[in-house]
Amino acid sequence: QVQLVESGGGLVQSGGSLRLSCAASVSISRINTMGWYRQAPGKLRELVARITTSLGRTNYADFVKGRFTISRDNAKNTVNLQMDSLKIEDTAVYYCNANLYTGQVYWGQGTQVTVSS
Repeated sequence: QVQLVESGGGLVQSGGSLRLSCAASVSISRINTMGWYRQAPGKLRELVARITTSLGRTNYADFVKGRFTISRDNAKNTVNLQMDSLKIEDTAVYYCNANLYTGQVYWGQGTQVTVSS
């Protein structure tokens, strides 16, 4: 069982920044990829960014490229999402995701990000 605890959400004005963190209850060396997804009201959950914990390879959704940066800290078993130049349309609940080498998938409880005009 892996627990993922997100933090760092909140309310920010358009153009501002927020940093989300996801702490895993196990060593992330046991985890293949970790990522951030988001879900806005009435919409499907969508991938924002993900990273491989071993080599740190990243990929991003087109709508966040150049604005968001995902990183990992293997020593702290955390994955972070730095969000800059936030837009109103970035408003959503953001979920941390972990895919283990065993194939198991885990989700965090979600953290609300609200961008105001």
